[in-house]
Amino acid sequence: GRKLILGGVEIEHDKGLLGHSDADVLTHAIMDAMLSALSLRDIGYHFSDKDPAYKDANSMKLLEKVLVMISDKGYKVQSVSAVIMAEKPKLLKHIPIITENLANALNLSIDKVGIGATTLEGLGFVGREEGICVSASSVMVNIDE
Repeated sequence: GRKLILGGVEIEHDKGLLGHSDADVLTHAIMDAMLSALSLRDIGYHFSDKDPAYKDANSMKLLEKVLVMISDKGYKVQSVSAVIMAEKPKLLKHIPIITENLANALNLSIDKVGIGATTLEGLGFVGREEGICVSASSVMVNIDE
């Protein structure tokens, strides 16, 4: 009964992801990559799943807060990259929309947001369609340089 949301985009699928917030695993991974690049811990530290304020939270709103934290530390995002690992749904047609949505949210040009997708060929919990994984990285630059 949950929606599947990736990069702030609702993806039509019969399964959604469980989570305290909207469970947007892609946006979560990108936020964690940005925060950890600046030694700012992770989203669980800043937006605890024990805090009712974040119940069903929109991850794109949390991303806005993370961008403020990054700016407050004197940095900005130069680029992000992420690979979504999922058996289903097939994401090829959704990647351009997800990329554009994230680029807008991050105030980056589309060519600075690399989003890819792959399957795990039936291996593990991802292969059994029990979940989705994302690996993400980010490049941060000092605002003053």
